[in-house]
Amino acid sequence: MVAIAAQERLRDKVAHALRAALISGELRPGCVYSAPALAADFGISATPVREAMLDLAREGLVEPIRNRGFLITEVSERDLDQFTEIRALIEIPTVGRVARTATRQQLEALRPVAEEIVDAARAHDLIGYLEADRRFHLALLSLAGNDHLVTFVGDLRKRSRLYGLTRLDERGELLPSAEEHLELLELALAGDAAGAEACMGRHLGKVRSLWAQARDEPVEPSRRPRLGAL
Repeated sequence: MVAIAAQERLRDKVAHALRAALISGELRPGCVYSAPALAADFGISATPVREAMLDLAREGLVEPIRNRGFLITEVSERDLDQFTEIRALIEIPTVGRVARTATRQQLEALRPVAEEIVDAARAHDLIGYLEADRRFHLALLSLAGNDHLVTFVGDLRKRSRLYGLTRLDERGELLPSAEEHLELLELALAGDAAGAEACMGRHLGKVRSLWAQARDEPVEPSRRPRLGAL
C-alpha cells in the first residue's frame, strides 16, 4: 500500500509539473512529446509520466498519438472567441442573479479564495492562480443553485485553457485581473446586480484580450521542454 501511495504521489507531481510547463509555454500546442523523453528530463521512469499524461488527456489538455506520444492540443482563436461568448451569455446574468439572491454569509465565504487569487498573482504562482481562479468562479456560479450550469462552465474553462501565462505575469498584467475578483465580490455583497454584471463582462473581455496578446508573441521553438528533476 505504501508503494502504491508513493507512486500516486509521483504521478500527481509529474502532472503538476506538466501543467506548469503547458502554462509557461515549454510544452507547445501542436507538438508531440513522448513519455520516455519527458521521463529522461525528470530523471524518472516513463510509467508515472505516461500515467500523468493520461490524466491530462482526460482533462482535454493532450491527445494520445499511437506509437508517438502525446500531442499538446491546440485551441483556435475562433474557438476561444466562441467559448468566451458562451461564458459571457451564461456567467454575466448568473452573477447578477447571485448578487440579488445570495446571502452575505455565502458571499463572504468566497473572500479567502478571491484573496488567494491576488496572493498567487503577487507571488507569480501561476498554477495556484489558475486553480484559485477556477474555484472562485465556479463557487460564485454555484450560488445560483444550478449544478448543471456549474459543470458546463467548468467544462468550457477546460476547453478554453490558454497558453503564455508566464509572459503576462512578467509584464505585470495578471495582478489587475486578479484584483477584479475582489471588486466583483464587493459589488455582489452590495447587492449591485448591474455593477456585478458589468464587472464580469469587463473581466471576461480583459482576460480574453490578455491571452490573445500572449499567443501573438513569438516563442523560440524547442523540440523538448527543459524540465527539471522532480
